[in-house]
Amino acid sequence: MATPKKKRIVSADTGKEVEAGSRRKVKEAAPVGNSVGLRIGAVVLWVVALALEIVALFIFTGKINLTFMPTLYQIIAALVLDLICVIIGSQLWKKANHIKPASEKNPFLFWLWNNMGLIVCAVAFIPFVVLALTNKEADKKTKAVASVVAIIALLIGGLASYDFNPVSKEEQQAAMDAIQDDVYWSPFGKVYHTHDDCSALNQSDELTYGTVEQAIAANRTRLCSFCAKKDDITGVVTDDNDEVLEDSNDSEDTNEDSEE
Repeated sequence: MATPKKKRIVSADTGKEVEAGSRRKVKEAAPVGNSVGLRIGAVVLWVVALALEIVALFIFTGKINLTFMPTLYQIIAALVLDLICVIIGSQLWKKANHIKPASEKNPFLFWLWNNMGLIVCAVAFIPFVVLALTNKEADKKTKAVASVVAIIALLIGGLASYDFNPVSKEEQQAAMDAIQDDVYWSPFGKVYHTHDDCSALNQSDELTYGTVEQAIAANRTRLCSFCAKKDDITGVVTDDNDEVLEDSNDSEDTNEDSEE
């Protein structure tokens, strides 16, 4: 049989390595980061993004002209900076949502709050695309290239801004009530585990441990289904699909071991 790998477990609080199998004392979950500060940062970046869209429109219509750079390059530069601000702002907003989630009692408002970045992205690029395509006085090459760049930026920004892994206030509270001990997660996994020796973590050389609140803030919003069954934990959201994707290599290795 294959020899188990030696794991490195890293504290979510200190970043220091601890021995595999060790458990921290149960303590009250502390807030992870400042959700208000993250939201303020996101809003500031989004305002800058919208301002850059206006700059791009002014350059496109000839109201602004930087003589040291061709007009087309000016437009592309403004749109790229616009995209960067949109994406960074959206990441900050999503991080804040995982620290202090919204309630899912109203599904529409829940979706809206979790995807503010997507909405801002649409506002930051769609008006430029529409005005560029409908402008009859613009140079054809500039019009075509600028429109394509804006559309590509819209798609990239939309994918980066959409929250594919949202968590609600109710889900967070249920997990925190059900699990009082430390949990573990891998650097690239999508779920958290109640056992550092979970078979789903066989291929993980490094683990991070912390409270459930810290795990959710780190974008691990679902409990490992294997750990949930082992501990008979109910009322907490698990994600079998994410677990399979996260540990697809583990299944192959398990099959190989059984054949040996």
